[in-house]
Amino acid sequence: MKPSPILLLLLIVLAAYSAKANDAVLAKLQQVMQNRDLYDTVKENKITTLKQQLQQDPPNLFRQYQLNRQLIEAYKKYKADSAIFYAQRNQQIAKALANTNFKDETAIQLAWLYSSGGLYIESEELLNGIDRTALASELLPHYYETYLSFCSRYGQSNANDAYYQKSELYRDSLLAVLDTNSLKYKITAATRILYRGQPKQAEVRLLALLDQTDNQNPEQALITYLLGVISKNEGDIAQQLHYFALSAITDVINSIKDNASLQGLALTFYDMGDITQAYQFMEAAINDAIFCNVRYRTVESTSYYPIINASFRALEQEQKAGLRLFLILISLLSLGLIIGIVYSYIQMKRLAKTRKALSQTNQQLSQLNHALRKANENLFEANHIKEEYIAHFFDICSANIEKLENYRKSLHKKAVNSQYNLLLKELKSTDLAENELAELYRNFDTIFLNLYPTFVSEFNSLLLPDEEILPKPGELLNTELRIFALLRLGITDSVKIASFLRYSLRTVYNYRTKIRHKAAMSREEFEAQIKQIGTLRQIT
Repeated sequence: MKPSPILLLLLIVLAAYSAKANDAVLAKLQQVMQNRDLYDTVKENKITTLKQQLQQDPPNLFRQYQLNRQLIEAYKKYKADSAIFYAQRNQQIAKALANTNFKDETAIQLAWLYSSGGLYIESEELLNGIDRTALASELLPHYYETYLSFCSRYGQSNANDAYYQKSELYRDSLLAVLDTNSLKYKITAATRILYRGQPKQAEVRLLALLDQTDNQNPEQALITYLLGVISKNEGDIAQQLHYFALSAITDVINSIKDNASLQGLALTFYDMGDITQAYQFMEAAINDAIFCNVRYRTVESTSYYPIINASFRALEQEQKAGLRLFLILISLLSLGLIIGIVYSYIQMKRLAKTRKALSQTNQQLSQLNHALRKANENLFEANHIKEEYIAHFFDICSANIEKLENYRKSLHKKAVNSQYNLLLKELKSTDLAENELAELYRNFDTIFLNLYPTFVSEFNSLLLPDEEILPKPGELLNTELRIFALLRLGITDSVKIASFLRYSLRTVYNYRTKIRHKAAMSREEFEAQIKQIGTLRQIT
């Protein structure tokens, strides 16, 4: 028969709810375990208050007995040795008062404490020394409960079934004398049902009792522990963990060191494969048993401790091996990273060096390009000047040839006509040379200004105010302007300039010096600016 979809859905929801509830309980347990010292401090403060009352009260034996009884109950599941100390003091007080009920009560208390500490012979002697038929009715529950605990613990320590069976008989006797409405009766009755093989009925009763208590009630630790045992027998490890955790929370909050919950939790975590948690709770259980001096708990816990400890050590070694491997990998990665950083740094240095060299090369290339461009401009200018002057040179040569031919013809005609006086006069005259020289300068000026039409204005802009040099009306250039026009054309040699202008070298030097004094800048800068004057314009 296949399960219905609704049933499957219900099981999934219940599982999710159970997991969520377990998470909340385990979180609460973690918080409570972290605050163990605070709960123990509260317990110690209550004990200190009782001790102070014991010291302050007058030497009234009855009052001392009552305070000692409260201290015994406070220490009973917290620190057994201290509880024994105050029980023995009450034993002395009972003898001093010759009070039979006090003697029996103290004997029962000591018997319970001795059995928890593993002093089974002493415990049994005390119990055997009590006349049950003469016991006060209010002491019978304590008497049967102590005998029940003694038989259970002694049977566990010796693996003696006879004492287990005997403990069940004392449980029946305990139920016979307990108030049926009391919480102790209901817990004891549920426990009997459980040990008689009726876990479901016991679970129902224990769940009802769980709803009636909270974690401030020490009895809730026993209720939830028994529910955890039932879940363990049923194989429900999630519920087992849940109830043992609740039991541990109650034990810790109430500073109950004589507890079974921490050991139960440790074994549960071990079964779940959580070795770390198992080790931590088993260690806490052993520490509590040693602190309280509960021998049977110590023996019980130490019997499991080697198994859990061995697993924990194996897990620890495995984790350490993993950590070592991880550290090796991290070290290798770190080494690789360092190598990578060093390599990157070297490459960056190389790249920076290459970039610097490239930048320098680019600067040099830029300078070379600029120089080449300047050279090309100068070459273009020089070629253009050559073109202009060569063309005019041929025109002037052609005109001069024609003039010479006409002059020869004129002289020949005068010679043929025997006009010797006129011929001699004309040969002696310098008009022809002066006219030709004037024509030469006029042609030079025309060609130069055609190349550099803004020369005069730009030249004067380099001079001081009111020191401009302007040609006379009818002139294109005067002598001063013509000297610096030749400088603009690249003729810097004063000898060549003097030869061209038909002046002495000193005269040319004086002209240049005079003009430099009128300049609005230094000599070097002035002549450099002269060479930059004007823009070329082709003759059309």
